[in-house]
Amino acid sequence: MIEIDVAVVIVTYQSAVLTIESLASLHAERETQQRNIHVFVIDNASGDLPQIAEAVERQGWSSWVTPILAPRNGGFAYGNNIGIRNAFELGRPKYIYLLNPDTQVRPRAIRALVDFLEGHPQVGIAGSSFETEDGKDWPFAFRFPTLYSEFDRGMQIGLFTRLLSRWTVPRTMNAVAQPTDWICGASMMIRPEVLATVGSLDENFFLYYEETEFCHRARQAGFPTWYVPESRVMHIIGKSTNVDDETRLSRRLPGYWFDSRRRYFASTHGIRAAALIDVVAIVSSALGLARRKLLRRPSTPHYIRDLLSHSILPRKNRGVSPLKAYFPPP
Repeated sequence: MIEIDVAVVIVTYQSAVLTIESLASLHAERETQQRNIHVFVIDNASGDLPQIAEAVERQGWSSWVTPILAPRNGGFAYGNNIGIRNAFELGRPKYIYLLNPDTQVRPRAIRALVDFLEGHPQVGIAGSSFETEDGKDWPFAFRFPTLYSEFDRGMQIGLFTRLLSRWTVPRTMNAVAQPTDWICGASMMIRPEVLATVGSLDENFFLYYEETEFCHRARQAGFPTWYVPESRVMHIIGKSTNVDDETRLSRRLPGYWFDSRRRYFASTHGIRAAALIDVVAIVSSALGLARRKLLRRPSTPHYIRDLLSHSILPRKNRGVSPLKAYFPPP
């Protein structure tokens, strides 16, 4: 057993070069912080491990980086849970820090999150502010999705967005630390007490909505989430998932996005409420699509068809598997 202040977990899938660049930024952070930072890199069976392991050996990072090969590509939550489990087996960490491979921590990014959590013992989860690859601000945190936000998402009309601004999912944040419903899982620091109480990320989510549901579960148990802008992280938005703002409207969304959406609403709102939300989403999306066609604006291909087939409405989609998460030992 070793003493770990911050256990960093990075899950990579065909992102070896980005992961190595992220590790280089963590090396610089370790050099300036009086903290024992240990990194667990999980290759989700993508073939990244040999290249990453070679770089770790070449750079002399072996004492603080543990590369691990996952048996299969079980998704984002699955890979992170392997890292979290290994962190607790190696030494009980004071904090767990989930970090995307397509990120680079800026100076004091980790220190700012640790300092915030140590100064606010009632907070369970803390997340960073982001900048894009070209240095532009990406100052967003998020509200939990609801029936109102799904209606707004489908219609995509500025008037409705303004009227429903209290429920729109993205929140533009200012330069002051503040509570929020959930934060981006690309840079998320978690107290071990949260994991011991509610468990880790739910492995029933392959990709998307897993951090949303996790923050919701933590909130229900009395662990709020805060946005901490003093922690700054460069994030190449969408690089590790191949879905970014430029491609979202031009490319068909994968089936697992819709499956994750369905599980989120079913597990947090219940089957009946999820069904009502799906009806509202389908109707508003149809109205919004008609409007966009008249205006000759782009739309996500086959969105309504996919939304309906993956929704909670078909009887075959109404089962909700039990939570599949890791609970560390007390």
